[in-house]
Amino acid sequence: MDREPRWKHDGVQVIAGDQLDSNTPQTPGMFRQAAINHARTGAERIWAGTVAIDPDAKTGVHHHGALESVIFVVKGKARMRWGEQLEYVAEAGPGDFIYVPPFVPHQEINADPDETLQCVLVRSDNEAVVVNIDDIHPVEEPEAVYWVDPIHRHPHDDH
Repeated sequence: MDREPRWKHDGVQVIAGDQLDSNTPQTPGMFRQAAINHARTGAERIWAGTVAIDPDAKTGVHHHGALESVIFVVKGKARMRWGEQLEYVAEAGPGDFIYVPPFVPHQEINADPDETLQCVLVRSDNEAVVVNIDDIHPVEEPEAVYWVDPIHRHPHDDH
């Protein structure tokens, strides 16, 4: 009879930051590592890891199907473009969260020409769904969408 406590081996798991798995889909200019996935932890409905994006690097236009994604910016300056013609743009810095809803065409960009962008990425499923979109022709001047909340004021607000 097993006398060990029930949750000793099936409970909380800590994944050390220097023990991440780089055996993930990679994109030129980006380095992804998995922390939480089915293979490593048995996770069924979530994926979490890190991504480092080289200066000035950007993804192609894509969406993640029915998945929801959250990006937390650790270091650097992220720029997100989205929409049917990537007509919207917003930037995020250290401590900011980015939410990407299902099926939204978008492009992730490191907005800094000199510094690597470092982020934590969480997705609502274990499957890596990426649907590349080749027929979007971005507008020239994207409309700026500012993140305004109690911490981030609109840049044109003089208060």
